[in-house]
Amino acid sequence: MTKHLSLRAITIAASCLALSHVCAAPAAPTTASTLPKLVVVLVVDGLPNEQVQRYRDQFGQGGLRRMLDQGASFSDAHQAHGVTVTAIGHSAVLTGAYPYVHGIIGNNWIDPVTKKSVYCTEDTNYTYIGEETKPSDGTSPAKLKVNTLGDELRYATGSRSKVITVSGKDRGAILLAGKTGTAYMYMDKTGDFASSTYYMKQHPEWAQKYLASKPQDRYYGKTWAPLLPESAYAGDAPEELNQPKAGSHNRLPYTYYSESGEIDAGYYASLRVGPFLDQLTLDFARAAVEGENLGRNPAGVPDLLGVSLSAHDYVNHAFGPESKLSHDHLQRLDRMLADFFNYLDKRVGMDNVLVVLTADHGFPNTPEFAKTQNLDAQRIDGDKLMAALDQHLAAKFGVSKLVQAWSLPNIHLDYALAEQNKLKREDVETAAARFLLAQNGIVDTFTRTQFESGAVQGTHINTLMRRAWNRESSGDLMVVTKPFWYFGTGISGTSHGSPYAYDTNVPLMIMGKRWIKPGAYSQYAEVVDIAPTLANLLHVRPPAGSEGRVLTETLR
Repeated sequence: MTKHLSLRAITIAASCLALSHVCAAPAAPTTASTLPKLVVVLVVDGLPNEQVQRYRDQFGQGGLRRMLDQGASFSDAHQAHGVTVTAIGHSAVLTGAYPYVHGIIGNNWIDPVTKKSVYCTEDTNYTYIGEETKPSDGTSPAKLKVNTLGDELRYATGSRSKVITVSGKDRGAILLAGKTGTAYMYMDKTGDFASSTYYMKQHPEWAQKYLASKPQDRYYGKTWAPLLPESAYAGDAPEELNQPKAGSHNRLPYTYYSESGEIDAGYYASLRVGPFLDQLTLDFARAAVEGENLGRNPAGVPDLLGVSLSAHDYVNHAFGPESKLSHDHLQRLDRMLADFFNYLDKRVGMDNVLVVLTADHGFPNTPEFAKTQNLDAQRIDGDKLMAALDQHLAAKFGVSKLVQAWSLPNIHLDYALAEQNKLKREDVETAAARFLLAQNGIVDTFTRTQFESGAVQGTHINTLMRRAWNRESSGDLMVVTKPFWYFGTGISGTSHGSPYAYDTNVPLMIMGKRWIKPGAYSQYAEVVDIAPTLANLLHVRPPAGSEGRVLTETLR
C-alpha cells in the first residue's frame, strides 16, 4: 500500500532542500578509523582520589599528570555501592552494574545454601595452568551474573576483538575479563603470571617465553628506597604511629628477600607490598600487547587491555594512605605509568588509544592517625560482636544458634530454626537489629524484610546499601559502622568497605584526544558510568546490567 506524505512533511522537506546549508547533515557512518584501536582500562587497587589530589604537584609529566592534563578527570567520582571492596569495585568498572544485579557482593561471602564461605572467583571446575590450585583459588567468572563491556565488544565484532586482562590479584583480572576475555594473574608462590583452564588449555607461546625469563627474580635483594627528596614527605604521618607486624617494618628503605636466603615462595609473596609487583604487572601487560598484537588487530577492530595494579592496596592496608610508604609508592606508580604510556605511544600510537583510569575503592586512615585528627576511630572485633549477638538472641527467645553464619557486613540468621521454634522471622530480625544498634561503633542496620519490602529508601547511605544487597546471595542483616570505624583486629594498618566518601571517592580519568575533551569535571560521576561511556565510543551494546550514564560532557 502506497503511503502519502502530509502537506506539512512536504513543506519541511522542501524547506530543507532549499536551505540545505542550515539543515543538519546525516551522521557520518561509523568506520574503523573513527574507533580506538586499543582501549586500556587501568584500575589502581585501593587508590583514594584524595591521594591523587594531595600529591599531584609531585607527579612527573607523563603518567597521572598526563591523564589529568590531557584527559577528562572527575573530582566527584564514586564507587556508588555500600560495600567497597576489591571484587565489587572491579565488577563495577566494565559491567556498569551494582552488586544487587551483578551478584558479586564481596571478596568472600556466605553461600546461602551451605552456609560456608565462598570466594568471589572460585570454581573447582578449573585450575591454574602450571600452578598449584586450591579449591578456593580464583579461576573463573562463574559467580559474575552479567557480562562486561569486553564481552559486548567481542560479540559485536564476531569475537575478533581481543580482551586481555592482567592483575596482581586473580579477582582483579577475572572480573575485568568478563565471560569471554582472557585473564592472567600473579601467583604468590612462583611469582609467575598464569591463566586458568577456563580460558585455555595451555599458555600461548609469547606467555611461555615471558615466564621462562623469570623477570620476578631480578628484585631479590633489591631495595625500595624513597624516590623524592626527604623534604617531599614532610607532611606524611609519623612512622611511629603505625607499628608494623612481627617480622616486618614500616620504613624506607625496604629490602626484598626471604628468611631462607633463597628465592622462594616467601620472597614472591613479599613482592606484593611495594612497587615491584606493579612493575611486573605492567611488564606482563607489555608482553601481552606484543604477543597478542593488541591495537594492531588484523580485522581492523578495537582490542581491550585491562590492567589492575594491586600493590597500592597492599601498601595502604599495611601502613595507611597517610604514610610515607603509600606516598612514595604512588609516586613510583606514576612514573611506571609514564613509561607504559610512552611504550604504547611507540607501539600503537596514543592517538589510537583510549585510556581509562579508576580505582576499585578508596581507603580510610589508620585509626591511630585518625585519632590525632580528633576523630572517633576504632577497630571492631567482628567475631566477638557476633558471639554477643547470638547470646542476646538466645536469652531473648530461648533458642541457641539463631546467628548461623557471617561475613561482615552480612549476617545470616537461621530462619528454619526460628520457624521450628514458632518464632517470626521479622521478630528475630528486629531483635538482632536493635541489639546491634546499641553496640559501640554500629550506626545502622538493615534487615532482609526491609530490603525485600522496599523499605530501604531515602538517605544516600540507604541507597548505597540497597545497591550492595543481592537477594540471592546477601545476608539477612547488613550492618554499617560509624565513620572511621571498621571491622578488624590488631593494632596497626587499616581497611576499607564502608559507604563513606573516603572509601567511595576514587579517581575517574579518561584520555583519548580524538574522542575526549580534556578538563577537570566537577559533575558527580560513578564508576558504573565507565562501561556505558565506552560502549558509546565503541558503538557497541552496553552490558546487560549497566545502569550508569554516558559521560556526554567529556565527549567531543
